Amino acid sequence: MVAKRIIPCLDVAEGRVVKGVNFVGLRDAGDPVELACRYSSSGADELVFLDIAASHQGRDTLVELVRRTAEAVTIPFTVGGGITGVEGITALLRAGADKVSLNSAAVRDPELVSRGAARFGCQCIVVAIDARRRQRHSSSEPNCGWDVFVKGGRHNTGLDAVDWARQVVALGAGEILLTSMDGDGTQAGYDLELTRAVADAVDVPVIASGGAGCLDHIAAALNPEPEGGHAAAALLASLLHDGVLSVEQIKTDLLARGLPIRPLSGNA
Repeated sequence: MVAKRIIPCLDVAEGRVVKGVNFVGLRDAGDPVELACRYSSSGADELVFLDIAASHQGRDTLVELVRRTAEAVTIPFTVGGGITGVEGITALLRAGADKVSLNSAAVRDPELVSRGAARFGCQCIVVAIDARRRQRHSSSEPNCGWDVFVKGGRHNTGLDAVDWARQVVALGAGEILLTSMDGDGTQAGYDLELTRAVADAVDVPVIASGGAGCLDHIAAALNPEPEGGHAAAALLASLLHDGVLSVEQIKTDLLARGLPIRPLSGNA
């Protein structure tokens, strides 16, 4: 079985790492370069760096900050936010990113996924999907599915999350970064039903994001059993930024549960 990954997420706005609940109420969580260095040396498998206001504000990702961050770490690094074309992908990869994450741009121009994959390889193209569960009229009603949101969770595209995941993988995406907007920042647990539905629908790795509050939640998202989330990796923010858990604690726990985890580095 392929080793599961633990991935700290650095959501950046105005040059600072921020964290909120359900995509709102953002609070300062520290300097991105400092946090990136800390996680790189503590045994994290990868990092995700998202300029969360870029698409909403209609500006480019902070390439210089990306360059400084990438130069400071020794692990793979994904960057997203405000990408509008192949030129933006090129700039981020040249700045030191290993992968780029497309969200709003992929919805606006799905062929950008194909163009990026053709030029740089599928392994460099991650599609981020921010999904919110559709409202049910009663508790007895079956799950109505999940809508895809863009613009930092501000706009409902009307796309179905599972169908959209299938589409972007067919276009060349090498990985899916799946965020439950309902769970984001709540620490109430990942949306296992959503994560499992997408992971089972595609043949590329799915990163679970949104809702981790304890070790049990992380293990559940990565659990390959029928009741688990079937994710290849777990994305974490608040738990790590606030010092509630460390990468070492998480990996030690997952190993004790029998899940395949990459060993901690010598610096951890």
